[in-house]
Amino acid sequence: MPAARQALALLAAMARLPGPAPAAALARDLGLPRSTAYALLAELVAAGLAVHLPEERRYGLGVGAFELGTAYLRQEPLARLARPVLRRLADAVGHTAHLSVLHGREVLYVVEERGAGRPPLVTDVGVRLPAQLTASGRAVLAHLPPAHVRALFPDASAFVDRHGAGPASLSELRRALSTVRQAGWATEDGEVTPGFASVAAAVRDHTGRPVAGLAVTFPSPEVDAPGRGRLASAAGRAAAELTRRLGGRPPSADGVPHPQVQQLRHDAHGVPAPPSTGSTATPGRSRQNVASRVRHQSITTRPTTKIATPMTSGGPTPSQAWPV
Repeated sequence: MPAARQALALLAAMARLPGPAPAAALARDLGLPRSTAYALLAELVAAGLAVHLPEERRYGLGVGAFELGTAYLRQEPLARLARPVLRRLADAVGHTAHLSVLHGREVLYVVEERGAGRPPLVTDVGVRLPAQLTASGRAVLAHLPPAHVRALFPDASAFVDRHGAGPASLSELRRALSTVRQAGWATEDGEVTPGFASVAAAVRDHTGRPVAGLAVTFPSPEVDAPGRGRLASAAGRAAAELTRRLGGRPPSADGVPHPQVQQLRHDAHGVPAPPSTGSTATPGRSRQNVASRVRHQSITTRPTTKIATPMTSGGPTPSQAWPV
């Protein structure tokens, strides 16, 4: 079993890198003996999950890893796991609940569960909207690294306007995202559709990073400030349940996702890694952690009607609801 954890940790380490890496670097950052790393890499190469580049003396992901990734997309676990959670949320609060993922500077809606008697909204499955204007987009953006947000919104041309409201510059967006982090949830009012407002919370992956935004949309005149707080709490509880269903976890206490290297070492050895004390350097040779070169990428989801396919009869259907 430890060998299986170590092999999976190697795969995870390579998946988080922008390109192939030397076996010695992978072994060092996972705390593995070089002989163990080489033996595991040989098995991964034989299985097609890794590839050896002899001229570069590096290892990268193989075609088998790509096949696993595309199988994940085909099975659409995010939408399948989210649908019953959103259904219970919509039933409990009486408003429409939806889930979206970040796709560049936009959010792509992948699940929508309409509240009983509620009208259709612009947030239908497959629709894309400017992330900075939506509550679900802000819930995700607020917990991304500042450099990531800056790369997505480098200048004023990146800010799409729908109804003359919402952030129109990076400084305005930063202030809005700071408010989201302080409140613990995101909101928008009339910035997507006049007369409607939304509250949202982030859904996180196993590293604590945001992978989706879960929101509730309602007619603005119907819900006062205390009521919006209750809806935000309900959305937050639903987002926390979906995070658990995905095998995710909340961020560390300071709001920064847990260090990738600590997680990789935990995966490799099956024991918690010691607290990070910052990066170290050796003269003449870079000691930068492999994981520090990770380029975070938002989830891509194919905007097809398949996303909205009902759950199979064998899927989990817990009956928990959220009081409001």
